[in-house]
Amino acid sequence: MRTARFVLTRFAGMALVLLIVTFITFVVFYLLPADPARMACGRPCSPESLALAKEFMGFDVPWYRQFLDFVAGIFAGRTFGTGAAAIQCAAPCFGYDFQNNVTVLAEIGGRIEVSFSVAAGAAVLWIVTGVGLGVLSALRRGTAWDRITMGIAMAGVSMPAYLAGMIGITIFAFALDVVPKSGYVPITENPVQWAWHLVLPWLVLAFLHAAIYARLTRGQMLETLGEDFIRTARAKGLTERKVIGRHALRNVLLPVITVFGVDLGALLAGTVITERIFGMAGVGRLLVDGIASMNLPVLLGVTLFSAVLVTIVNFLVDLCYGALDPRARLT
Repeated sequence: MRTARFVLTRFAGMALVLLIVTFITFVVFYLLPADPARMACGRPCSPESLALAKEFMGFDVPWYRQFLDFVAGIFAGRTFGTGAAAIQCAAPCFGYDFQNNVTVLAEIGGRIEVSFSVAAGAAVLWIVTGVGLGVLSALRRGTAWDRITMGIAMAGVSMPAYLAGMIGITIFAFALDVVPKSGYVPITENPVQWAWHLVLPWLVLAFLHAAIYARLTRGQMLETLGEDFIRTARAKGLTERKVIGRHALRNVLLPVITVFGVDLGALLAGTVITERIFGMAGVGRLLVDGIASMNLPVLLGVTLFSAVLVTIVNFLVDLCYGALDPRARLT
């Protein structure tokens, strides 16, 4: 009963957050000077042709009507235009790209594999590496290992993503020629080449994020090791391995998982800089192309899709809290 109430409450909160994000994003894009109807009208574009384009695309009604039509389209689909020229956008309809004559969701679906592949592999590397190095640094506080690890972590935190990507390409792709320079191979075509083309993006993203997780884990571990319950566990005669693994690490992982949920949700929505540097056509690249061409339906659809991913990942993080901390299940 309590679990069902928790899930329903969280879903209601997710729906409210997504509605607010959709509204704010829609208003922001509506206020932009770009006119999708004028872009679709072509040149020369007479006032009559522009009016027909706005009517066909649904931009001839007030902004609040456009917002309500957009939200309704997510659940029930939409129809643009009338008669034989009408365009159907099945639910969930995140908009229609009139510049490329395809639904926004179809464009996202064609690129999501790239973003998911980059994010999933990098996330596994950085969570294992970052947490592991952070724990070891805390247990060896003040040693040469601790200073070297934190020095490297500081470099990773301070380095911009584009610089890390360019350094990785220069060293491993051009100088050593041990990994591909760019491109993406679908996993269904060749799993080995899929992984091989993703090694460098994984390592770059893992280096940048693992640095943050190493510093966070180290600080949390040092704080936890000074708590009363750790001293009690040691006084009971538990081995140091059980004290660290069973008691300390669980408490350390709570804030780490919170940050991990935010980072993973953002990466799943598209690694803009990484995809650009390594020549991968993911969701991030779709967003950049939409900004360059002022393709408002694509910008709105990708933004909302990203918000959905981040919200879902944060919901899963809340479930993980209950598994790691019994106090979270009680509340």
